[in-house]
Amino acid sequence: MDKQYNPAKIEAEVQANWEATEALKVTEDPDREKFYCLSMFPYPSGKLHMGHVRNYTIGDVIARYHRMHGKNVLQPMGWDAFGLPAENAAMANNTPPASWTRDNIDYMREQLKSLGFAIDWHRELATCHADYYRWNQWFFLRMLEKGLVYQTTGTVNWDPVDQTVLANEQVIDGRGWRTNALVEKREIPMYYMRITAYADELLADLDMLPGWPERVRTMQANWIGRSEGAEIQFPCSEGEGKLQVFTTRADTLLGATYMAVAAEHPLASQAAIDNPALKAFIEECQRGAVMEADIATQEKRGMDTGLFVTHPLTGDHLPIWVANYVLMSYGEGAVMAVPAHDERDFEFAGKYGLPVRAVVKPEHEALSLPLSEAYTDYGITFDSGDYSDLNFQDASDAIIAALEAKQLGRRQTIYRLRDWGISRQRYWGCPIPIIHCQDCGEVPVPDDQLPVVLPDDLVPDGSGSPLAKSEAFCQCQCPRCGKAARRETDTMDTFVDSSWYYIRYACPDQESSMTDARVDYWLPVDQYVGGIEHAILHLLYSRFWTKVMRDFDLIKFGEPFANLLTQGMVLNEIFYRQSEDGRSVYYNPADIELQIDDKGQRRGARLQSDGGLVESGGMGKMSKASNNGVDPHFLIKQYGADTARLFTMFAAPPEQSLEWSNTGVEGAFRFLKRLWKFAGEQFEMEAPPALDRNVMSDQQKQVRRKIHETIIKVDDDIGRRYTFNTAIAAVMELLNVLTRANDDSDNGRALIREGLETVVLLLAPIVPHITQHIWQAIGHEQLLMDAAWPEADEAALEKDAVELVVQVNGKLRARITVGTDEAEDNIRETALADDNVIRFVGDKAVKKIIIVPGRLVNIVVA
Repeated sequence: MDKQYNPAKIEAEVQANWEATEALKVTEDPDREKFYCLSMFPYPSGKLHMGHVRNYTIGDVIARYHRMHGKNVLQPMGWDAFGLPAENAAMANNTPPASWTRDNIDYMREQLKSLGFAIDWHRELATCHADYYRWNQWFFLRMLEKGLVYQTTGTVNWDPVDQTVLANEQVIDGRGWRTNALVEKREIPMYYMRITAYADELLADLDMLPGWPERVRTMQANWIGRSEGAEIQFPCSEGEGKLQVFTTRADTLLGATYMAVAAEHPLASQAAIDNPALKAFIEECQRGAVMEADIATQEKRGMDTGLFVTHPLTGDHLPIWVANYVLMSYGEGAVMAVPAHDERDFEFAGKYGLPVRAVVKPEHEALSLPLSEAYTDYGITFDSGDYSDLNFQDASDAIIAALEAKQLGRRQTIYRLRDWGISRQRYWGCPIPIIHCQDCGEVPVPDDQLPVVLPDDLVPDGSGSPLAKSEAFCQCQCPRCGKAARRETDTMDTFVDSSWYYIRYACPDQESSMTDARVDYWLPVDQYVGGIEHAILHLLYSRFWTKVMRDFDLIKFGEPFANLLTQGMVLNEIFYRQSEDGRSVYYNPADIELQIDDKGQRRGARLQSDGGLVESGGMGKMSKASNNGVDPHFLIKQYGADTARLFTMFAAPPEQSLEWSNTGVEGAFRFLKRLWKFAGEQFEMEAPPALDRNVMSDQQKQVRRKIHETIIKVDDDIGRRYTFNTAIAAVMELLNVLTRANDDSDNGRALIREGLETVVLLLAPIVPHITQHIWQAIGHEQLLMDAAWPEADEAALEKDAVELVVQVNGKLRARITVGTDEAEDNIRETALADDNVIRFVGDKAVKKIIIVPGRLVNIVVA
């Protein structure tokens, strides 16, 4: 071994050896237990960030740990390569997204390899490759045949200048990000996947996922949002139509004072025909938010349509209002407004002077009237005629029964979950395999013409999809009649790409089918690792996609991920100062010099380049916007991959946010240098003989006990608890014990060698390069990643003596050492004979002595 720890040299040698021996290539082995460990694949944005490093290090530690336990471990990698960022980058650089994406993949692949992840690169895939997305198209067509894909109109953000659809993040204050034009809502034909057909199963099967965080399961359950209630019909006061609504609070029906409909509702359009002001308001609403979260927080606004409906039980006439807080996509696009018992309705009624009629009160107290806020809890009905003095369930049952008798309502269950709109009016995505024929209508592309290949030489300019302008792509023949036709130019939502990639890793080279028998061996994924931000959509869509594939007999399992770990963010300090025009300019922490006073207290921060003062904005997520990211490339170049891995695993438990610390990085590097030095010192000495366990001194027994106690703790911390930080702390503590042992006897040196090997084995999943080098220097020819995980020797854990805490009246007064099998009488004598115990007992009478074996003695005195 070299005297100095040189991570660049060591890591290059170790990685070259892995590659030359194909140590990371994995094949199916029915005689071995499999373990499929997967971290969510990255978007090829150009460079890894520290969030990637943390995410993939967590997965790699778990994968390597299980490999050392003898399992056949699969850890693949690929690229979530379609999407809007590539189009934006292509416009900025006047280059096709395909070229930008390929270059980024090549660079990021080398970054991942430099971190020493045990990835089987033979299974690499990219969702922008036709051999992958052809199966998106094939499966889309199978779902279309089964009625699980259908076409209907959907609401989108429309830029009238660029004549294109905008993603929600491209709408800024109601205007297009490129043209600054007022954005409109438009209804356009879109394809949907019928995820609602699986709503019950998706909800019920959450109970089959005990290995998922409770928080994630709750988030998914809330997103699916099963609601039991009533469908109620309000006859129109003029004409024969009915306004239909859904409510979960049928008990409040007698408190309805107006109706609210979405701007897109047919009654709104009808009322606007002869009402220019209402028509203008509807158009304004259609330029507003599309997302439910945005609508919930915006100012509540509305306009009276002049139309009325008849209350189905009282016969009262209720006005119909168009309101911007009602979603056409939820329920029937209309709500019965009960201001006294709904916060949004209360706010709206207060603004427009509409009646507030309370009909539910607390069970054991009065309701203060008039209301200062909506009373939204369950309670007892009042002022509700025949339905007064009833609790929620009884009132709901009675009112629904009355509605059913009048054929104006029925009991109903609905879901917050909506069918998945997959059409995107974008270029860089998987083409939807549909052909438009004037004679035949919408015609599926035949299987033998798949894939519909996305041209990769187009450059978007922001004014609509380049696909729609590419005659070479659009022009085709109808597969049915042979006449000239045009291809669908919408592409699929990128969530489609990520909804089954984990299955394709099992058979990435399969050309004739979507799956094969290898999927049965590897799937489901045993451990999935990724950010909490994917808790709903990606995970929900993946669960849906898996269940459909199961029902189509493509796979044999119904849940894709047995266990889920959601890691926290990586945070770094944000530094900024105001520019002359009032904007905040952010600076990278690497460019900041901290001002420290004589007492070591921080007094300020300056920019190194000009010495100007900067302000601290506290800790924030590493991002380009805040310019507070740390480039893993420079971290690896300066300290090595093992240091980066060690720091990210040691700084915080995986589910918590990690606060970046340069001193923490330097501390990790110092520890690895200390390990390197300690190992080198052992190799300078003559190799020790075998340990003679029969002649160990007490000190040697203590050292060996520490070694095997550490094995037990680290095994539990990594294998069960995933608390990698405490596992590392335990190994650091063991190294301290070994360093201080200072025993040159044959047994002492043998014990140190056993301890060193244990440290190397326990750290192997976390810092695989330095440990592989030391392992080889010890004399092992087998790769460390294939070595068996150490097992604790029960005999080494046995103690001849144990330390007991001695309390007097419950307060700690002494510690005594007694034999592990010491009789209780002897323990009492030893405790009472301790000088400090004698001082606190004095001449008081001892009433009793309580002994908790192996832990404490409590002396109770008068």
